[in-house]
Amino acid sequence: MIDTHSHIYAEEFDADRSEALQRAWDNGVEMMLLPDIDSESRERMLALAQAEPQRCRAMAGLHPTSVNDNPRWMEELDMVERLLRDAPVPLCGVGEIGLDLYWSRDFYNIQREVLHAQLELALKYNKAVVIHTRDAYKEMLDAVATYRGKGLRGVFHAYASDVDMARKLLRCGEFAFGIGGVVTFKNSGLDRVVAEMPLELLLLETDSPYLTPVPHRGKRNEPSYVEYVCRKIAEIHNTSPERVDALTTATAKEIFCI
Repeated sequence: MIDTHSHIYAEEFDADRSEALQRAWDNGVEMMLLPDIDSESRERMLALAQAEPQRCRAMAGLHPTSVNDNPRWMEELDMVERLLRDAPVPLCGVGEIGLDLYWSRDFYNIQREVLHAQLELALKYNKAVVIHTRDAYKEMLDAVATYRGKGLRGVFHAYASDVDMARKLLRCGEFAFGIGGVVTFKNSGLDRVVAEMPLELLLLETDSPYLTPVPHRGKRNEPSYVEYVCRKIAEIHNTSPERVDALTTATAKEIFCI
């Protein structure tokens, strides 16, 4: 399995990161993809990618909520391009980027500008994008639609809209949809969406340390728990976890050029 979205470099893992990594390897996690957030946590992400170059792949990106009320957002954006140009480790994507209007719509125009700048960087450096969207799917569709036919590829992380929106997004580029612990929640409704989506369009993710799947909901999430996501998707599609693993792994390697 590939956990395509893990923040295991975060402070929540400082006490037992090595043990959490070992649990992931022991549980069949072949690789973890590490989305960037901003300059405050970037060195931790890069250090882990340097320590585990075969199993942890880093990205470069500025998270939309790191733009909010941040007078240094242009400087942060410049740092992302510098990292893409002179990375100390191979980078597999531009992310985590996107739009997040859950907390406030006051910063939408700046978030949109930063999103477009990073989508352009992804095309310039031929990288996949990892797109965060919260309370902003209409706005996100408007954004990515401007890149139709330009070769944009990537994943909509923690996908939380419906199948109709997924179809519209697919017209704009080569995209997959990240499915995490929410699919195991009893009344999330995500199971119904996943049931209508081909397995070839899905990716496994944890978003560790967040969005912990059942049966560990309420505790810290970790990459080894991606197994529960895999098993739930297999149950929804009435197939084997091994098939879900094989298909999602193949899709991840294709999109991220691994």
